Amino acid sequence: MDTIWKILSTEQAVHLLKEKHFAGSPDDLRDGFIHFSTLTQLRGTLDKHFAGQSGLYAVELPTNALGDALRWEPSRNGDLFPHLYSDFNIDDVLAIRPLTAAVRERLGLVQN
Repeated sequence: MDTIWKILSTEQAVHLLKEKHFAGSPDDLRDGFIHFSTLTQLRGTLDKHFAGQSGLYAVELPTNALGDALRWEPSRNGDLFPHLYSDFNIDDVLAIRPLTAAVRERLGLVQN
């Protein structure tokens, strides 16, 4: 199963859990789609957009649950990134993980 990842602040993660859906971060709303990353792209996303931030969560979703609203489009360095042109529901989520040091290491998000 192919999966994609969304980084959320604590506030955004709480909102997802409480409201059972997520319409996007302020950046997502500005751009008109929800920004996701593959696991391979996730470290670069964290370094570029979330450096120095704490209280982050990684949300994992299966690509097959998102239908035609999921599009792969060129972004950073010309790589194709997953962009979701709709909200997503809690039922679509495989996992919500706090980005602790242990989780970062397990996901391969730390520099060796």
